[in-house]
This record gives sequence, C-alpha cells and structure tokens, in this order.
Amino acid sequence: MSLKRWKKILDDLKYVLKLSRPRFWLYLAGPAILGIVIGAESASQLFTVQNFLIFLYFLIPANIMLYGVNDYFDREIDEENPKKDDREEAYRANNFTDSIIVAATVTSIPVTIPLSGAAWPFMIGFLALSVAYSAPPLRFKARPFLDSLSNGLYILPLGVSYGAVTGTWPPVAIMAAGWTWSMAMHTFSAIPDIEPDRKAGVSTTATYLGRRETYIYCIAVWTVAAAISGLYSIYAGALLGIYPLLCAGFYLSDLSDSEAYWYYPYINSLIGMVLTIMAMWVLING
Repeated sequence: MSLKRWKKILDDLKYVLKLSRPRFWLYLAGPAILGIVIGAESASQLFTVQNFLIFLYFLIPANIMLYGVNDYFDREIDEENPKKDDREEAYRANNFTDSIIVAATVTSIPVTIPLSGAAWPFMIGFLALSVAYSAPPLRFKARPFLDSLSNGLYILPLGVSYGAVTGTWPPVAIMAAGWTWSMAMHTFSAIPDIEPDRKAGVSTTATYLGRRETYIYCIAVWTVAAAISGLYSIYAGALLGIYPLLCAGFYLSDLSDSEAYWYYPYINSLIGMVLTIMAMWVLING
C-alpha cells in the first residue's frame, strides 16, 4: 500500500474521531463507569474483561455511532450551524465514514450478547433512541420536548453496566435522576443553536420556548434531577444541586450562550469524577 493511501486512511480516521466529539466521550463512558462502581460488591468486581469492554464500547464505538447518525441526517441543516466551522466537524459523505459508522453500530452485538439479560433492555433502548433521535420518521430532535425527553439515552450506559455487574436493574432513583439531568443538559446545549435552528426550520424545545424560558426550563429540570438524586444519596443530591445554580449564574453573566455551553464538558467531567470517587469510597469502606 502506498504512502499516499496510508495517509488518506489516517486522515479519514482522524476525521471520524473528530466527528465522534472526543470532548463528549465521557458523557456515555462516564455513566458506564459509574454503573460498574455502584453495582460492584467488591473491588475485585471492578476490573474485569467484561467491564473493560463495556467501557471501551461506550467510550468510542457508541460515540461514533451516536454522532455519526446524528450528523448524517443533519448534513444539510449543519450548513447553517457555526459550531461546525470551529469546534465540531461537519459530515463528509464517503464510503469509509459510512462503513465506520455501521461497524461502530454492529459492535454493540458482540458486546451485548455475553451480558446478563438485565443489561439488554438498556442497550436496546440506547441503540433505539440513538437512531430515533436523529433519523426519520421519528426524528425526536426536531420535536419540541421529545428532543429533551429522548436524551435520557445518555444515562442508559449506566443501566447496561450495572445490569452486567449485578444481574439486576439499577435503582429507579439513579436512573430517574440521570434521565432528568440529561434532559436539562441537552436542552441547555440547544440554546446556542436557537437562531441557526430557526433559520433551518428545525423545531426544538429551545426554539419553541425561546432563550429566557429555556434557561428557566433547564434550571427547573436540573433541580428535579438533584431532588431525585437526593432520594438515593443526600451527597449526590447536593452535588447535582450545583447545576441549577450554575445555569442561573450563566444566564446572569456576561458570557455568551455558546461560551457558557463549552464550559460544561469540564464541569460534567469534574462532577462525574467526584460522583465516581464517592461511589468507590462507599464500595471500599462499606
């Protein structure tokens, strides 16, 4: 194989990885880790081949599939989205890209089959919502409030890993808190896209409510997430209680909506790390 061909393959791989939003990889992989730690009864249950494969799947293939499908069906709309000119990569149609997206989707099969049956509904739900969010005829992302509701898919990796470790479903409070947290996070991320989406004729929760009301919606839903989380752990509830305060602070600040939004990968990674450390503390100290 010629050097030119190898360079083309490497360039395509770099493009696909950028398409998968590396800044957001932990949005799926983080809940998977948390599910493992919460579900484990001993430290020896943390580091298994099964857990490593679940983590690896939600770190890279799942993100390639989720965002690849999203960008494929948004390829015309994204021409109006300024984010695609800077921090994110616009979809470029070619056989290599499409093959990688399909392969990333199919990877879920060998990952899921060996798992406990308790993990299967969460994986099936994750795959179904990942496609239905972007693809016709459902295309939840263009339906106000359904776009927000369907983004509970980001907590489903926790259900997969918890079910794989324990053979049972995770506590309802954890899933409900994670689901509502994801709803608010998704809706907040749509605020910078209000004008581009309106120009493209896309209806979302944010375009329907408008900027001010969307901030209020996010504050309210994040408050609900914190309250539900407090039913499982008062410390987790207090930690998630940071989000409505941050949201209100960003609204009152001089930061643009776009600038505020790009702080969240760091905020979410930090909060997720603290939640995981808290869960490991409970595991180790009983």
